Amino acid sequence: MQTHSYIHWSTTLAATTNDKNQTPLNSDNDSPSLTAEEELFYCDNVDYAVVNSLSLRLLDELRAAKSRNLTCTEVSIPCDLTTRIASEMIRLSEREPCGIRGCTVYVEFAEEPHNSRRIGTMKIDPDMVSTFELYLTLHQDKRGWTSLLPQFMKNLSRSITISAEFSLTKHKLYSPNESS
Repeated sequence: MQTHSYIHWSTTLAATTNDKNQTPLNSDNDSPSLTAEEELFYCDNVDYAVVNSLSLRLLDELRAAKSRNLTCTEVSIPCDLTTRIASEMIRLSEREPCGIRGCTVYVEFAEEPHNSRRIGTMKIDPDMVSTFELYLTLHQDKRGWTSLLPQFMKNLSRSITISAEFSLTKHKLYSPNESS
């Protein structure tokens, strides 16, 4: 059974750091060693700073979606969720003419299977014409302790837990065989 730690926010989300995941400086050189997460992204030839920046933008969009579209007081997400999503977004944009800058992301939330609603839109580079779209679907995690509550109690708690699972679908806005 896989366990996940969660980030909780009601109105704001403070940056969280986990010092125990930091590795000490490497004695062979003066550059700091990477966390296991950073090493994963470097091994995949993805710049960690880009993944981190995209992950933070996604968190901002989820924060805004919470206050605009989700009728709840608290949202909990797995700590690594936005980082994994950002990494996958960059991987899907590798062969695009403008890379990740040509992407528009539509964030959808599925409370029930096959029943999702759009809660946010994020244009990666507002000055760039979009060449492709990504549809990110986040799913509600129904396995938490709130699943044991009667329905009227669930409505009172107004808390949503987002699953570690997500889907990301790509839609190109051009045909590579088109001629001018």
